[in-house]
Amino acid sequence: MCPKTSVPDKPENHLVVFQEKAIRRSWHNEEWWFCIVDVVAVLTDSVQPEGYVKDLRRRDKELAKGWGQIATPLRIETEGGIQRLNCANTEGLFRIIQSIPSIKAEPFKRWLAQVGYERVKEIENPELAGARARELYQAKGYPQAWIEKRLRSISIRGELTVEWKSRGVQEGREYSILTSEIARATFGVTPDAHSRLKGLDKVRTGNNLRDHMTDLELIFTMLGEAGTTEIARRKDAIGFVEN
Repeated sequence: MCPKTSVPDKPENHLVVFQEKAIRRSWHNEEWWFCIVDVVAVLTDSVQPEGYVKDLRRRDKELAKGWGQIATPLRIETEGGIQRLNCANTEGLFRIIQSIPSIKAEPFKRWLAQVGYERVKEIENPELAGARARELYQAKGYPQAWIEKRLRSISIRGELTVEWKSRGVQEGREYSILTSEIARATFGVTPDAHSRLKGLDKVRTGNNLRDHMTDLELIFTMLGEAGTTEIARRKDAIGFVEN
């Protein structure tokens, strides 16, 4: 992970895991918002969490009354591409959990509080984020030399997205298009095609493309993104088209 400024643009940060089940999330208003249907699926083991949410709102009139303040449609990656799904922040999730009879409720509350606490500490001291990422990669068995390149690539990516944001490029679709252009120039394929070549399922936790790159692929990715940042500065590119 890396400092606060680049959190929204790092796909590896958009999934978290509770009891081996993935929960999608989106960075919004300076905090994480979690996909409600994913949380419901985790707590209830329902095969149709969307239906469970509808039933929940019918049963709990007070929850239904305040639903507009709890749930916010945000951009979430799905198998069919980016879609707007209802998400809730930590406070909203605590309210939803109150209406779900589940033995997982208390463990989930503790997990949710820990996720929020770790993020707050990382904002206060960004070095903690790098240290935690290093520990995670070490636990997964990555070589130390690869880990250092991966962490450096995260930093360079962060610098690029900060530059894009300051130059009027919109997060989401425009970032994705520009990233694809860099990848196409670097490797001859888009990130999606690159993932398919490696046999990765991008929806599953742990299958982030950059976590499966070789040393050389990471080096070329860093070169492409660092070069893009430098060119944007030299040309003073403003807006999506110029970038």
